[in-house]
Amino acid sequence: MSNSVLNNLEVIMLEVTSSAVENLKTYLADNNIESAIRISLMQGGWAGPSLGLALDEPKENDETFDEGGVQFLVEQGLLKTCGAIKVDFLEAGYRSGFSITSDNPIGGGGGCSSGSCSTGSCGGWFHRKNIFP
Repeated sequence: MSNSVLNNLEVIMLEVTSSAVENLKTYLADNNIESAIRISLMQGGWAGPSLGLALDEPKENDETFDEGGVQFLVEQGLLKTCGAIKVDFLEAGYRSGFSITSDNPIGGGGGCSSGSCSTGSCGGWFHRKNIFP
């Protein structure tokens, strides 16, 4: 978990589960990729925007986090908007994929009865093959 100190209180800004780190490392190694992973706002369909993962290079206005040897990038403004972000990998057979959630909701599209939109956090469910074309 990566954190910052605010008024002598430790604030966790990014949590990446061990399952997510291992699956990202496997993907990067299997595809011979050396890149940071950006957590960014992705355009959504009926459910509105959500957080997603992409390969990218660090930019001037990024916060960088190292989790288990994987570098993560989050634009400072997005981090302020989202609050703490959690990246997880959920095992669900052919539907296995990454889940990215945050403390604060982002945007607003239609509601989703079973997704994170209705629970007050932004986030998404991403299949590995769709994250990194």
